Amino acid sequence: MSLNAYLILSTILFVIGMMGVIRRKNLLMLFFSTEIMLNAVNIGLAAISKFYGDLTGQMFAFFIIAIAASEVAIGLGLLILWYKRTGSIDLDVLQKMKG
Repeated sequence: MSLNAYLILSTILFVIGMMGVIRRKNLLMLFFSTEIMLNAVNIGLAAISKFYGDLTGQMFAFFIIAIAASEVAIGLGLLILWYKRTGSIDLDVLQKMKG
């Protein structure tokens, strides 16, 4: 496969993830859409890295995976606390927080 095929796949996945971030009202689906976007960037970085024969892109992809894993762990912990407190994971409920 050529580099263009990988970059087109990466672009399509990134657009799908971005549409999910823009349109979703559920926090869990928002996390999934963010993960799709991060994985799209990883595919692009790994493909460019392989094309040029340099490991820099693959190293960046590795660090993005580590950051994404910590983001999901912290985000899901906060999501569980929010669900216990309000009974919903809807973003509209989150905007109506009381101090």
